[in-house]
Amino acid sequence: MRFLNWRRTEATNSSGQGKNSNFTHKSRRPPNTAFRQQRLKSWQPILSPQSVLPLLILMTCIFAPIGIGLIISTLRVENLNINYSHCEDFATNAGFSSIPKKYYGYYFKKSTTFKPEWKLIHINEDNEDTKICQLKFEIPNNIKKSILIYYKLTNFYQNHRKYVESFDDKQLKGEAVKLADLTANCKPLKNDGEKIIYPCGLIANSLFNDTFQQRFVGVNNTEDYELTNKKIAWKTDRHKFKKTKYNVTDIVPPPNWYKLFPNGYTDENLPDLSEWEEFQNWMRTAALPKFYKLILKNETGHLPKGQYIMNITLNYPVTIFGGSKSFVMTTNSIIGGRNIALSIVFIVVAGVSAIFALIFLIKVLIQPRSMGDHSYLNFANTNSLDTDSDNNNIKNNLQDPAIRINNRFNESNRFEVPPPPGPVREIL
Repeated sequence: MRFLNWRRTEATNSSGQGKNSNFTHKSRRPPNTAFRQQRLKSWQPILSPQSVLPLLILMTCIFAPIGIGLIISTLRVENLNINYSHCEDFATNAGFSSIPKKYYGYYFKKSTTFKPEWKLIHINEDNEDTKICQLKFEIPNNIKKSILIYYKLTNFYQNHRKYVESFDDKQLKGEAVKLADLTANCKPLKNDGEKIIYPCGLIANSLFNDTFQQRFVGVNNTEDYELTNKKIAWKTDRHKFKKTKYNVTDIVPPPNWYKLFPNGYTDENLPDLSEWEEFQNWMRTAALPKFYKLILKNETGHLPKGQYIMNITLNYPVTIFGGSKSFVMTTNSIIGGRNIALSIVFIVVAGVSAIFALIFLIKVLIQPRSMGDHSYLNFANTNSLDTDSDNNNIKNNLQDPAIRINNRFNESNRFEVPPPPGPVREIL
């Protein structure tokens, strides 16, 4: 590089274009600052029993109460979970029958002897058989608000890369995007002939379309309990969806929406995505193959005890991909639903800290160790040897480079080291 710089300088001077005879070479040396030259002040604590033990005890005192509080809060959550994937197979139209125990689970403050039941109803409309699964359950005690209704899917991988990217953001925001301008990620659900699929992509096409009735139907003089599908989506998601500017003659629904729009779109049934919050929740893809999606809720009143029926219209097949679908009713806590994983983490950290604090304390009490300082250093002096064994030890020690350096210092009288009073000891 210096050779090239020299040639460049010579060429400039010889052509008469160089104004300075001395070529200035740009230095690559870092600036002489504390940060660039690594001269910043630093502090490295000395890990001693006096510093480590209080830290471990402090961690125990912090994490243990938090973990216990989270467990208590989580265990207060009341919920009911019913897997209705096989309602078509096991339930009958003759009457309610008991649901196999492996398909449901619940936790309430009071015990109940009533076991969840189901019933299958067939309704023929427009030469099409509509199946409704009725889930009958009992609430043994009054439950305070809020009541949240979820559907749960398993073995459904919304986190597949091609699936996650399969939508058009501008189309969801209401823009009338032309077919040529639609993102390629929507393929193969981009168009149907010359008409644009709205909304395009795999996510919209696989929308969960089981219909939950917006009330619990009371049984045996129990009043109905109203539910709503408003304000169930995240506030941060609502601005992503707007009413479309497409003309209904230019678009068609996704293929799997044929039951929802059997005759295609019209001016009356064209969906407004800004108001369709179930769709907004579905478009927020889940990270794991087992996930929950909020579909109904009631935040205004408590749920009285009694027996109720939830009617679910069956449209969504799950057995074809080996999955399951469940109805979930739950309350919530400061950290969400009934999940003690976070509580266990806090308890484990507190327990590990307490165990190590106890081990270190026993070690200090049984076998204490004092801190080292310069008073423990002894310098060898060959003039005070008493035995042949000591002579041999000193000769061996003098082979050490550090000992030889000390001897040079002694010989040059740079500092004087008084001879030790007794036999020479090895350097600690």
